[in-house]
Amino acid sequence: MWAIEHPWRPAERSLFAETPAPLLGALALAGLGALALVELHALPEAALGVAGVAAGQGALLATALGWAGAGARAGLVAVALLAIGASAAALHPVGAVAYAGVPLWLSWRARRGAPAALGLAGPVPWGAVWTGLAVGAFLGGHLLISVARTFGVRLRVDALDLVLAAVAYDLGANVPAAEAFFRGALFDRAQRRWPLGAAVALSTAACVTRYMLDPRLPKSVEVIVGAAFYVTLLAAANCWLFRWSGSLLPGAAAALVFFTAYRLLSPP
Repeated sequence: MWAIEHPWRPAERSLFAETPAPLLGALALAGLGALALVELHALPEAALGVAGVAAGQGALLATALGWAGAGARAGLVAVALLAIGASAAALHPVGAVAYAGVPLWLSWRARRGAPAALGLAGPVPWGAVWTGLAVGAFLGGHLLISVARTFGVRLRVDALDLVLAAVAYDLGANVPAAEAFFRGALFDRAQRRWPLGAAVALSTAACVTRYMLDPRLPKSVEVIVGAAFYVTLLAAANCWLFRWSGSLLPGAAAALVFFTAYRLLSPP
């Protein structure tokens, strides 16, 4: 009778279960080591950027893959591909095409059904992808018009090679890492445990914090406030796109279009 009245219930896994802690620790040590060596002039300053991409974006992507059950080896491959792309981009802007290795590798894994838990397997939801493109175009267009009218900032047409290199970085590193972790991993886990509003709030707050801590973001008050506003809207919209479609592709499309518009702005 006691067993009937007190049935066994498996303990709910932690929100952070399957986090590849050893790999994240190694990435943190590598980033700090690179910073120390650059400060000691033992490494060129460009090495810090390479380490930052591999450690920062690699940590997000490796964690997302770990939460999806892909294992530590997949995380190591992701970090290695990011490091290769960042190294090639540091040598010459054209080298940024090497970032394409990350989405190509993820596509290859998706065809094998490996990262299904991240919303990267199954048929492409084209209707949702077109909606994502529209969301990104609206936010990006609003950004361009607002900045031009408020601050008089012009489009960056005198350094298209740098713009294309930045877009390649978004395509191969920034967008895949952010969408895989903040939507495919964090938001998906949170919405299975808590009310939808709480899951959206957690994913959005974490995403905004990530971009606010980006050392490449100009530190003027206007830029920080504006970035927080647009990233909040983009992150919340991408949560909705992921919940609606069950795929990362619509949110990735929205983010890529938005960041392409952002890259077209002349730096302050």
